[in-house]
Amino acid sequence: MELDPDATAVVVVDMQNGFAHPEGSLYAPGSEAAIEPIAELVDRAREAGARVVYTRDVHPPEQFEGNHYYDEFERWGEHVVEGSWETEIVDGLDVREEDLVVEKHTYDAFHQTQLDGWLSARGVEDLVLCGTLANVCVLHTGGSAGLRDYRPLLVEDAIGAIEDEHQEYALEHAEWLFGEVVEREDVEFA
Repeated sequence: MELDPDATAVVVVDMQNGFAHPEGSLYAPGSEAAIEPIAELVDRAREAGARVVYTRDVHPPEQFEGNHYYDEFERWGEHVVEGSWETEIVDGLDVREEDLVVEKHTYDAFHQTQLDGWLSARGVEDLVLCGTLANVCVLHTGGSAGLRDYRPLLVEDAIGAIEDEHQEYALEHAEWLFGEVVEREDVEFA
């Protein structure tokens, strides 16, 4: 699959200490295992001139106070709290000044963020999605991308999950409903 780098962005979802470092509160070994494949994919994208976006899941301590239903702290426990080490992108991924870093407060990187406007202003049409967790933030960001008429390409061997079956479910669902599933070796930039 050959992609036009001028119309493509690699979106690295939530590769943060809280999820991909063994000391993180929601650490998943599959997330840590995705670091090197993601770094390789990002390097190839940069060489070709494609854009790179990193998302960071960040929760203000009071974010869910007074909510009727949506409360990630109740579901997952406190995690990636604003200002904490957990919110930082893991070592091994090279965030550069020209990259967009999107701070989000839900599973969906498009929800109440600048992501859609930034991508649209640059003529991006294809999103190469990698990161973690497959069945949570990657899935919801990919679905939201598809609804906004971007082509979401989920890179199977650069996506982390808590359990293998979580990743299998997420990728099958994505391919069936809104996107395409690819391997890193199949992603080429023109």
